[in-house]
Amino acid sequence: MIPWTLLDTAKIPGGGELRLKQRGQEFSIMLGTNELMNSRLSGSERALATLSCEKIQGRKAPHVLIGGLGMGFTLRAALGELDVDAKVTVAELVPAVVAWARGPMATVFDGCLDDPRVAIHEGDVRSLIRASKATYDAILLDVDNGPDGITSEANDGLYDYQGLKAAHSALCPGGVLAVWSSGPDERFTRRLRDSGFAAEVVHTRANGKSGARHVIWLAAKA
Repeated sequence: MIPWTLLDTAKIPGGGELRLKQRGQEFSIMLGTNELMNSRLSGSERALATLSCEKIQGRKAPHVLIGGLGMGFTLRAALGELDVDAKVTVAELVPAVVAWARGPMATVFDGCLDDPRVAIHEGDVRSLIRASKATYDAILLDVDNGPDGITSEANDGLYDYQGLKAAHSALCPGGVLAVWSSGPDERFTRRLRDSGFAAEVVHTRANGKSGARHVIWLAAKA
């Protein structure tokens, strides 16, 4: 078997370190012993985009905010669903992840960062959400392993009542907040509903019809 090669490391603002590894054509981003993403497993990340775009289908010039660039699977899927008048803003906290997308993982991203509909914000997605009012038709969050942050404790602020209130305010009427998670969390479902969202829980797989079971919350603003 081909061994893994460490390509680069990157400090996470607030603490922690990401490691980019490669084995043949396969890439992995690790945090400690936790694999955050793998280039072979993209099913649920793509579903985050396709399911969300279905909810806002037919809107004129929709604006979508994606929290977390990752390996670009959510971004590429969203671009495939959205018309040419759409705008997609991607917020990525770790600048090195953007550099990896344009460097060693350029083949994975397949030029999607150069799509004229895409704007990259190197910073915390929370700052964009908190500064916005009725701005986004959809907010897609895949910044951690779920509503309990392990990449950064600050991510918890996206999922508590204050963070959900900010997301609710940042969405246009009828907009959707979509959240990816490695597993279920009934408490988060209740927080969504308590915060004025009509929350739907969707179970999906890491790699289409196989792989680990993941969860996506689709929360429509009433």
